[in-house]
Amino acid sequence: MVTRKDVAKMAGVSEATVSRVFNNVGPMKESTKQKVLAAAKELNYHPNAVARSFALGKSGHIGLILPYVPKVHLFSTYYFSEILSGIGEGVRRHGCDMLVMFRSPHESVDYTEPYRSRKVDGCIFLGALDVPAQREGFRELDRQGMPFVLINQHYEGETYSVVDADHEQGCYEAVKHLLEGGYRRIAFLNGSPQYSNSADRLRGYYRALNEAGLAPEPELILEGNYSRTSGYAAAARIAELGGRVDAVFSSNDRMAVGLMQGLKERGIVPGEDLAIVGYDDSEAAKLSDPPLTSVYVPFFEMGLLAADALLKRINASPEEDEPPVSFHERLSTKLVVRASSNPRPGA
Repeated sequence: MVTRKDVAKMAGVSEATVSRVFNNVGPMKESTKQKVLAAAKELNYHPNAVARSFALGKSGHIGLILPYVPKVHLFSTYYFSEILSGIGEGVRRHGCDMLVMFRSPHESVDYTEPYRSRKVDGCIFLGALDVPAQREGFRELDRQGMPFVLINQHYEGETYSVVDADHEQGCYEAVKHLLEGGYRRIAFLNGSPQYSNSADRLRGYYRALNEAGLAPEPELILEGNYSRTSGYAAAARIAELGGRVDAVFSSNDRMAVGLMQGLKERGIVPGEDLAIVGYDDSEAAKLSDPPLTSVYVPFFEMGLLAADALLKRINASPEEDEPPVSFHERLSTKLVVRASSNPRPGA
């Protein structure tokens, strides 16, 4: 078995120098570094990952914390799969690995344990809720200076690092599109208030209506849980409202597709009798009948940015960099118009 001593001998340097090269520690002549790397390549030397992690005080892993939701296939949903792909690409670019962990958002969990046991150097949280258990968990991570990033969730009064999309503007543009198409009685199918993006989109809905001189009607604001089933269930309420609704904005495509299915079963034709706009611009939006107008959200880029920002903070040299500062990145969304929201005749 090739050892560090063998590499040092071939390169004509000390074992300590070989260690510094592979741990990227301290200043060093480029020529010396290249001699060590060339010798290692020729001898097919690979440093011991465990020893290297102890030398650096790092695991080389980031944790991805997902919500534990029984009987829900998270990885099959467009939202999670796109963000996970972005995180994976970011981790790959940095030469690290990812450890996926499931935690119940409603149970008190010690989020610091994976850091203390050197399982991870930092964590990305996806699917977090605004509930007491998670708020306390994040406060403790923040108090101890343990690096983490939240995706698509922010907390009023807190300054955690967040990668988000501009959901208020996305909803505003969607509802404005419906208003410009001649629709005035626009229902809003929102998600749970435990998600910050639900509040963001509600503000966009109110802003668009207010600019058009329309007063929001509480009975036109419905709540789902981002599932297709909850959209299907909402169709019954929309049908009950009858002529009081001429368009619906849905907070994600899955609910919008379920809604369209439920409406069709009641003899209401989406895109003709009722305009519908979704959110996410998933594959389902393109394949639905009629094709669904939707708000594109750069989920892949959000995941990539979160991983990149977290790993840059983890790998920053404390001697050269300022103390880490939290950030809140909001990426832009874009309305993609399709046949489900054609303008009303004469609009």
